[in-house]
Amino acid sequence: MADEGVTAERAEAEVEQQSQRLRRSRGYGALVRAGLVCWAAVHLLIAYLALRVAWGGGGDASQQGALKTLAKTGAGPVLLGVVAVGMFALTVWQGFEAALGQGRVAEQHDERRRTLKRLSSAGRALVYLALGVSALRLVLGGGGSSDQQEEGLTGRLMGVPLGRALVVLVAAVILAVAVAQVVRGVRQKFTEDLSGDRTRAVRVLGTIGYVAKGVALAVVGALFGWAALSYDPKKAGGLDEALHTVGSQPAGAVLLTALALGFAAFGVFCLVWARNPRT
Repeated sequence: MADEGVTAERAEAEVEQQSQRLRRSRGYGALVRAGLVCWAAVHLLIAYLALRVAWGGGGDASQQGALKTLAKTGAGPVLLGVVAVGMFALTVWQGFEAALGQGRVAEQHDERRRTLKRLSSAGRALVYLALGVSALRLVLGGGGSSDQQEEGLTGRLMGVPLGRALVVLVAAVILAVAVAQVVRGVRQKFTEDLSGDRTRAVRVLGTIGYVAKGVALAVVGALFGWAALSYDPKKAGGLDEALHTVGSQPAGAVLLTALALGFAAFGVFCLVWARNPRT
């Protein structure tokens, strides 16, 4: 039994060494950087669309809307293809982190923290994968609005037994992620993802960006919760509906402009992150 334990430990150590070698490889680093640049572009486009909504220009200020804006440009299919590749690159990155764990020495003896980070990476991988698939669908001529998709999902959930409870659960998960984003920004935990460039300006960009994303997600979660309480799937919505909801409030244009600047700050932060990602 002791020999089996030693063999298992050696196998685990070998896997960890191989994963670290892969993380330090140029190809892996290039994959991550390309994905982060595309992620930055998506958020900068969302910021632009949110500003249009704030000042009467209309438009779909969501991740889907950002992709559709790219689709309408002269090089739309090419740009969408690049974004799709970038999102799939991020999917591979976060999928790898979820599968093998984020093996930093300081965390080797903190299994709870490692598990939470692996779950977080798995969630990010799913988001990136969904955006990559959406970009490909737009290249091929498919895809509806993000809010229609959210309403359809909510309607399907409400149609099953305990459906309203499931929608409330979805709302709770979104709100939990929103709080996590705000906490990550305020506590500046995002600096753990950087191998350099932790200047004051970078920390300010990251803080503003993560807080803005958290606030927007909180509104999305609230919309899901309201849809469950009112038993009306149409009241659910994605990021676009959330931003329109903010814009419809008193001083909504100012509030929405602040959120747009927050998304822009996150986009710029992603460009800095792409220069020095900690892989």
